[in-house]
Amino acid sequence: MATVLLLRHGRTTANASGELAGRRPVELDDTGRTQAGRAGERLRVLPLAGVVTSPLIRCRTTVELALPGTTAVVDEGLTECGYGDWEGRPLKELAKEPLWPVVQAHPSAAVFPNGEAMAAMSARAVATVRRWDAAFTESHGPDALWVACSHGDVIKAIIADAMGLHLDQFQRIVADPASVSVIRYTPTRSFVVRVNDCADLTGLIPPPAKDGDRSDAVVGGGAPLDAAVGGDARSDAVVGGGAGGGV
Repeated sequence: MATVLLLRHGRTTANASGELAGRRPVELDDTGRTQAGRAGERLRVLPLAGVVTSPLIRCRTTVELALPGTTAVVDEGLTECGYGDWEGRPLKELAKEPLWPVVQAHPSAAVFPNGEAMAAMSARAVATVRRWDAAFTESHGPDALWVACSHGDVIKAIIADAMGLHLDQFQRIVADPASVSVIRYTPTRSFVVRVNDCADLTGLIPPPAKDGDRSDAVVGGGAPLDAAVGGDARSDAVVGGGAGGGV
């Protein structure tokens, strides 16, 4: 199967001010635009088969800045979680809501008022990525690399699924602005190759064809592709992904 690079959009004005952007048309700030450009420096060395993006402007702008001249396919399945009445409100205020600890500790039960259930967000995002991954595999072969540009909670949910984690564990994962997380699906299992990565990506370039099944893990603890994990820790995850560290 192909390999998907999950690119989170760069920092937005809402990230910087501590508000929950949700599905509002929030733009990248200057830092976010710089982050997108630097992400592009890393991505442009790869033989990308295609790019799929959330329809929200912060993701589409990130793709335009990172990969100028690339025609990205817009897919609603990658859009932000529908936070309903929470959208546009300060995170410090939301942290006092009765729903907040549910989002933190039991997100599979969280349903946002006049919005989306986190479980529904996870299901449609995972289904979208797997559908596109199968399509790129069919059209470009099992070594294809492709980009899906989306949002913090969406990316975290996709990673959790690939790791075989219950959605209630997804808040342990970090996806900073403009970071790249990498998943390779195979017929028998998913390989989480990188998480919250802001380093060199040339190690993802497929090696020359050789004997062996890339759906098997390397005995002795190795990985089919180099892995790197980054990010900071906090006692509560920031709903919507937060601003994270600078790139």
